[in-house]
Amino acid sequence: MTDPADPRFYQRVLAVAGLALLAALVYQILEPFFAPLAWAIFLAFLLQPAQARLAGLLRGRSSLAASVLTIFVLLMFIGPLATLAVAFGRQAAGLASLLQQWLEQNQGRGVSDLASLPLLGPALQWLDQYASVSADEVQAWLLKTAKKLFEKLAALGGAALLGALGTVLNFTVMLFLLFFFIRDGRVMARAAIGLVPLERTRRDELWNRLGAVARAVVLGTVVTAMIQGFLLGIGFSLVDLPAPVVFGVIAAVLSIVPFGGTALVWVPAVGMLLFQGRYGAAIVLAVTGLVVSTVDNFLKPLLISGRAFVPTLAVFIGVLGGLFAFGVIGMFLGPVVIALALALVNFTRDTQQPMPR
Repeated sequence: MTDPADPRFYQRVLAVAGLALLAALVYQILEPFFAPLAWAIFLAFLLQPAQARLAGLLRGRSSLAASVLTIFVLLMFIGPLATLAVAFGRQAAGLASLLQQWLEQNQGRGVSDLASLPLLGPALQWLDQYASVSADEVQAWLLKTAKKLFEKLAALGGAALLGALGTVLNFTVMLFLLFFFIRDGRVMARAAIGLVPLERTRRDELWNRLGAVARAVVLGTVVTAMIQGFLLGIGFSLVDLPAPVVFGVIAAVLSIVPFGGTALVWVPAVGMLLFQGRYGAAIVLAVTGLVVSTVDNFLKPLLISGRAFVPTLAVFIGVLGGLFAFGVIGMFLGPVVIALALALVNFTRDTQQPMPR
């Protein structure tokens, strides 16, 4: 142990204290910009293959290629994605309003309808008999809970993009950072991985594994979920159900649930159509739902062909944990972080030298 009387002891203490103070100050400076920083890193990662191809077409002009892609992101945020966010917020607010009107007009009158449903009726009778919970209470709780949910979704959707980025200033910071991460991201990542105390061959292997895992999550899970949500939203529009954007987004989020997935959205909708006597619409939506539920069986292997496998449970925990921890961006970053942590554990296990006997 170091003797406290040794001058080097105090030098080390001062050095550690200085580093801790510097780290705290850096954290205080960067903390307001964590959201735009996370968005910039995530988008730059997605755009790296496009950057490489575009820079090749532009004869190595990486700055020009990065500028083109940054402008593309700007147009996407102020165009289709902003329109989607506004539509989501309006439709969610409309659903909350419809539920409120229905609750006021039919309070206590729709119980017999609920009790007549094949599966729900026996369940309501069981609750009434053994838990002293009446069908009136169940109906009121379901409707009020759904109303509160859609109100929260409306508040989230109305400012989903700028709410995730914070302010216009943060959005500008994100675009500024995005340009440099697109242009120099590969060099930055190589420099960071170079700090890992491993041999060069193992560092390269670690770099390739982390990249494969991250792209497997993004392409195999996020992109697949977006496609499934889009298709189910189209199905809701075809059968003239309300708020197709809202239920498409909900289906995209639920598609990563290990059990149920998008069926948690379209199966109740089919049941409602059958209850209303719209049998043709129910068949159309059921076929669409079955296609959506099975599309990941061939789409996900196609997108992650040649890349690492990522457990579904890790993705599910990452999405939910990331959403609660970081907001909207956490839905994308959470699975990547969890997958990278698992990749590091697997890499360490695979590269450990056998202990000498």
